[in-house]
Amino acid sequence: MNTSKQQLLTEVQTQGIRLADSTDLPLTRKGGAGPSDHQAMRIDDQSLMVPVYTHQSKQSAFSLRQSQGRTELLKNGIAIKDITFANQPKFYALSTQDGIPYSQIATLHSHDVLATTVLQECIRYEKDSACQFCSIGQSLEAGKTIAHKRPEQLAEVAKAAVELDGVSQMVMTTGTPATADRGAAVLCESVKAVKAAVDIPIQVQCEPPKDLSWLKALKEAGADTLGLHIEVVENDNRKRIMPSKSNVSIAEYLRAFRYAVPIFGRGQVSTYLLAGLGDRPESVLALCAELIDIGVYPFVVPFVPISGTPLENHPAPDSDFMAAILEPLADMLADGELNSESIKSGCAKCGACSSLKSFEQKAFAKRHSDLIDEAC
Repeated sequence: MNTSKQQLLTEVQTQGIRLADSTDLPLTRKGGAGPSDHQAMRIDDQSLMVPVYTHQSKQSAFSLRQSQGRTELLKNGIAIKDITFANQPKFYALSTQDGIPYSQIATLHSHDVLATTVLQECIRYEKDSACQFCSIGQSLEAGKTIAHKRPEQLAEVAKAAVELDGVSQMVMTTGTPATADRGAAVLCESVKAVKAAVDIPIQVQCEPPKDLSWLKALKEAGADTLGLHIEVVENDNRKRIMPSKSNVSIAEYLRAFRYAVPIFGRGQVSTYLLAGLGDRPESVLALCAELIDIGVYPFVVPFVPISGTPLENHPAPDSDFMAAILEPLADMLADGELNSESIKSGCAKCGACSSLKSFEQKAFAKRHSDLIDEAC
């Protein structure tokens, strides 16, 4: 089967994997704040979050075969790769002094990323105005998390995750509170506490604060990188899919990016873009070009419908659609000298929610080869 690494990873991530009842998975996340309905896997030495509980994955051509501690990835019943899974981390077995399981304070994403939603509640999470893809409230309703993680709790869990499981970076996101800082204030105090307890690079994620000086405060608190997530590009789609959040315009995001890049550094500010929700590839790529010019890394991921959300039955994009974005985007990143490996922390650094990293590696290798040819 002559399938490129990029094609295989993109197909697996967009289609998901169909599970048999007997499949034993060590670390899946079903429902709740994303990435959910996934299993972290390593395919061709690349970490990938793969949908396994979505409606679409139940019809996937991909499946698994497990025998004697070995797991094979199958396509249409034919074995094509050996794969491995992320294992249950040791810190999940611990609880705080007041009895809260560490896993309700922060969770393992991919293989070595500690992630937390500091505020699990959000002013955008109202029935008629919520982002249609968002499941931030599900985790709280199901008792899988707590509404507000205190700084000292985050510090305790982060220290344990580093020491027991070799976690290499941390991501702190937040629901948006009804304050002008839009979550930056609670992130500042959280970062300070964790950095005082353990040396780990941290990405913070929030909406652009109304007062952009909060972004400088985040850096001064110890945040290494910043994520301001646009998610949907075209205005009509933004209003339809994110009725409340769309009031924060693309122009406001761009102002925040231009303010933040000189503070955090070129390539240390990123944004999350969801492909497959109606935006045309040319619209996504046009915004990506503008972001790269500013110095922002555009992390484009395939939309994955999460159970229990209004978009749970929305189809994921197919691999051809994703390749039409990711391949030219990788070339743009190479031309702009933005590389996910040089990012200190965050979703784009991890890269597991998209096959973009594999396209990027190919584009940078080609660019390096071309430069050698020119020098010769």
